[in-house]
Amino acid sequence: MNNYTIVRQEHLNHYGFLFGGALLQWVDEFAWLVASRDFPGCPLVTIGMDKITFLQPVANGSILRFSILPLEQGTTSARYAVAVFADAPGASEESEVFSTTITFVHVDDKGNKQPLPQTGPLRSLQPEP
Repeated sequence: MNNYTIVRQEHLNHYGFLFGGALLQWVDEFAWLVASRDFPGCPLVTIGMDKITFLQPVANGSILRFSILPLEQGTTSARYAVAVFADAPGASEESEVFSTTITFVHVDDKGNKQPLPQTGPLRSLQPEP
């Protein structure tokens, strides 16, 4: 699933490029939206991001595309691949600027882990027994 946003002045660091913390917030939010659609009715929380890689600076006015794809589903958690691409002002094509994997866990109202339904997006990718 793809999500989009634009980099504005309030998202910049003291060097005039996108602040990494703003990008991480979008990654967490957009990936959570995808996971929540994949597992409706299941409260999900972020438990980790792996291999956070900022590949290049992002200019003000860039349009960002967040590509979020399911990777694997465990008993209580699901992991997604996130790649972010920037279409800088005046550029003729977008380039990858960030990548990570993010894991969400299904919890109850007390924060205890709960099993995920076995009908998530990755089950359709599994071979039939």
